[in-house]
Amino acid sequence: MTYNSPITITNARIIAETGSHDRAWLRIENGRIAHFAPGEAPTPPEASIIDAKGATLLPGFIDLHAHGGNGFDVMDGDEAALAGMARYFARGGVTSFLATTWTDSGERIEMALRAVAKAQAQAKRAAGARLLGAHLEGPYLNAEKCGAQHSAYIRRAKPQEALPWLDLDVIRLLSLAPEFPENHWLIEAARQRGITVSVAHSNGSYEQIVAAQALGLAHATHAFNAMSPLHHREPGVVGAMLSLDDISCELICDLEHVHPAAIEILWRCKGPDRLILVTDSVKIAGLPDGIYAFSHQEVQKKNGSVRICADGALAGTTLTMNAALRNLMSVTKLPAAALWKTASLNAARAIGLSERKGSIAPGKDADLVLVDDDMRVLLTIVEGSVEYARGKRLHLPCQSMG
Repeated sequence: MTYNSPITITNARIIAETGSHDRAWLRIENGRIAHFAPGEAPTPPEASIIDAKGATLLPGFIDLHAHGGNGFDVMDGDEAALAGMARYFARGGVTSFLATTWTDSGERIEMALRAVAKAQAQAKRAAGARLLGAHLEGPYLNAEKCGAQHSAYIRRAKPQEALPWLDLDVIRLLSLAPEFPENHWLIEAARQRGITVSVAHSNGSYEQIVAAQALGLAHATHAFNAMSPLHHREPGVVGAMLSLDDISCELICDLEHVHPAAIEILWRCKGPDRLILVTDSVKIAGLPDGIYAFSHQEVQKKNGSVRICADGALAGTTLTMNAALRNLMSVTKLPAAALWKTASLNAARAIGLSERKGSIAPGKDADLVLVDDDMRVLLTIVEGSVEYARGKRLHLPCQSMG
């Protein structure tokens, strides 16, 4: 559903860069945040009014690591799949995302990246969350830590394959195993183009990660998962990730991929500015429990978990961003006001978009999510357009959230 701007949201608890503002209002004009302030809102006659009824208004969630959802997969390689994902993600409060690839043949990866390029080139934004570009996860990984990735397609980076992908100008985040010298040139090439480079599916040593950071590595993909663990004489990728201050870390906070104690350690090491919640959601997220064909194998979705039928290994998630934030609040015993950056601003910073997105501030895109005390999404607004409303609360131009 789309509103013609301006929109005024009233009676909201607003969590902004300047702090929390109870019983506040916010005005949207031309798809951007124009003003917000505590107290009673001015109500110009031309404005659409949304009464938040005391609910919390947060910056819209940004998911840097999402493979699919509701039956759609980035590797479908078509714009319709990306559009279906975008609509689904908005239901979880996501206002923008990176379409994340799987390890596969060069032809299939290029088809997926070209679909992202075509979708972004459209004059009119598709409904749902905003597609910000691509996250290339693989194929330049370590087969010893392949996880659910297709090990037969894991390989080293070669310029004749990877450079044309970079030239499509859609990749914003690139995940690889940096312990292989053959991948080093790609770290430098990506950073020269403003692409954030991440360690992923890696069996590297601490020293190899430090060396890769000097080349431009700045991020860690799904912390703790598919990476060499911490040992007191060989800190591995985990030790490097935790100890290097400039490395930002993704976290799959479904309380299954990472133990709550490890989440607490990660929070203490990275703090509110370097921890980034992601879903790592896959195409069967949002579908009923059952057995599904998935990439090169069968997986079972049961009680929110996705596992490979052959060996029981985890294969992505059905997690939503609002649930991830709720879980982080539960583990850390901290309120949303202390953790909100992990679901929005830190992701925007990681891919160089924080001037436009990731926080509630005048002049930024009006990417907003209204949530209740249980972190259930009531309303998702993407660049000033209402893209999801819980129930039928917003079917008229001036309608309260009551």
